[in-house]
Amino acid sequence: MFRRGSIQSHLGLREKIFSLDLILFSCILILGVISFFTMYSTDNGEFAYHTKSHILRFIVFFTLFIVVSFFRTNFWYNWSIPIYIAVLSLLLLVKYFGLTSSGSQRWLNLYFLNLQPSELMKVGLILFLAKYYHRISSGDVNRIKFLLTPVVALIAPVILVLTQPDLGTAFLVAIGGTIVIWLAGVKIKFFGYLAVIFLSIAPIAISFLKPYQKSRILTFLDPTRDPLGAGYQITQSKIAIGSGGLFGKGFLNGSQSYLDYLPEKHTDFIFTLFSEEFGFAGSVFILLLYALIISRIIKIGNITRSNFGKLYCYSFASAFFIYVVVNMMMVLGLLPIVGSPLPIMSYGGSSMMAIMLGLGIAMSCRIYKDTPVN
Repeated sequence: MFRRGSIQSHLGLREKIFSLDLILFSCILILGVISFFTMYSTDNGEFAYHTKSHILRFIVFFTLFIVVSFFRTNFWYNWSIPIYIAVLSLLLLVKYFGLTSSGSQRWLNLYFLNLQPSELMKVGLILFLAKYYHRISSGDVNRIKFLLTPVVALIAPVILVLTQPDLGTAFLVAIGGTIVIWLAGVKIKFFGYLAVIFLSIAPIAISFLKPYQKSRILTFLDPTRDPLGAGYQITQSKIAIGSGGLFGKGFLNGSQSYLDYLPEKHTDFIFTLFSEEFGFAGSVFILLLYALIISRIIKIGNITRSNFGKLYCYSFASAFFIYVVVNMMMVLGLLPIVGSPLPIMSYGGSSMMAIMLGLGIAMSCRIYKDTPVN
């Protein structure tokens, strides 16, 4: 007799295709197509560099998403520690050999792509911690000696990202890791201790902030303090979103973005441009697509047998939610500008690579939902 798990671990290509979560697959594809038209609008209605590059990257990384999903969950379980170590090593390389732009040293030149390893760490850390907590019993989760490894694994990349400096990505990496630790069953008092430690060192950390980072925080507290300088971007973003109304101004008719009043409209502020052109109705549609993606990942977590798969899916879904919320709150002026791209929609190869990799691993958990992990 064959075990159910052993049969599923040897699925043919046809069985794998029919095991895909079609709703998740379709939502990602639809969001990608919408991003093509939005990027076309950022290039002022021309098939220019950003549009061509974004379409090419989506095709490449959507293919990566499909390929990754066909790898067995056991593969990601066995390679989670090497992946984490590899990405951590890349972060160290950035410190000494990284490209510098706008005062930040965040990228490695791979010739075909300027790789930002901190984006990959968002997935690498979740994978590492999901495997770690899969291997220990629930009774050991809150023992001090079993808390040291996850804390060090979380703090190490966060410190490296902070030194680049990249406050926004460091925050998102830390949130992703914290979510895994919390979902694994670590008691809430542990996070209380961490909060006390954080608050105690916050004044010291603030003294190490760059002038532009301090300016962003002060502008968040009072956007009117420098409306033509540090507060200009968020002010224009609010004007653009508000002027979109219920149904928007129409495709390629956004005045704030089309007349170049809005800086960085192809990256972190892509949602602002979309909202101006398609209004509240279009924004709700985008939110529904993101909600469907998150809900499908959670459903995959519900049906997969392995604790590793469950922990990974729940954690990645929660982190994905945070990525979307942080970006949208940022463009609405509800959070400081921290350089957080909108998943799939924003221009950026490293961000899209990391998101597609994370989604592919979640889909792998769907295809091999009955396969034990060991």
